Amino acid sequence: MRRFTASILMLIVGLGGSVAAGETVKIRDNSFLLEEAYNQEPGVIQHIQAFQYMRDGSWGYTFTEEWPAPRETHQLSATIPVDRLRGGGTVTGIGDVLLNYRYQLLLRDPVALSPRLSLILPTGDEERGLGEGTLGFQGNIPLSVELTDRWVTHWNLGMTYVPRARGTGGAREDTYGFLYGASAVFLVSENFNFLIEAVGETIEAVTGIGMTERESSFFLNPGVRFAWNHESGLQVVPGIGVPIGVGPSRGEYGVFLYLSFEHPLF
Repeated sequence: MRRFTASILMLIVGLGGSVAAGETVKIRDNSFLLEEAYNQEPGVIQHIQAFQYMRDGSWGYTFTEEWPAPRETHQLSATIPVDRLRGGGTVTGIGDVLLNYRYQLLLRDPVALSPRLSLILPTGDEERGLGEGTLGFQGNIPLSVELTDRWVTHWNLGMTYVPRARGTGGAREDTYGFLYGASAVFLVSENFNFLIEAVGETIEAVTGIGMTERESSFFLNPGVRFAWNHESGLQVVPGIGVPIGVGPSRGEYGVFLYLSFEHPLF
């Protein structure tokens, strides 16, 4: 996996140098593990794919589609996850789907703020560990600040609430989760960036009647991203990151792949 990661990084650096001389359209809403606080522009939609493979053989894939509704102030999106879990056997399948609404509360250089509220649909199989077995809710507050022409930072703070989540033996309890993180992006050029993210999460799982278990994780994710910009208005943004576990996630690491297509609707 180290050789694979090194090869991809060399390819991206080489391609990044070649696209920097092309048409300049700034990469803006393409973070990896965090959200950036920029909604979709009017008439522009985005299709995002992310894949993370970890050293224990587990992986997660998500597909997200984002739409302005109908202008930049309001944004609708859906996120479909597919996971492969390890531990006590291998399980692969679709998880709980998220339906998302974001409101562009502030968009005034150099600051953007866009709170999100999501409905978590019980589409995953909770018996196999792929879902919660009931309707849930998630909120997140992404804040983006352009510090200089070369440096941009992003901040996230969020919470998940699942009433009467289903656990082993049919037990049901309310569960809570918290997510937080920050990132710094260095613009080598407007369409070739280095970034590093720090992301933490705490989740609860139902283990019995009146019993929940809390699990925490924390990762650093250095990476690069670049853009191909086409005359049609299509922007293709590939990227790669290397998530490295810290603290409660010490010893875990993997590779993160990102691919986004953003284009006019008509």
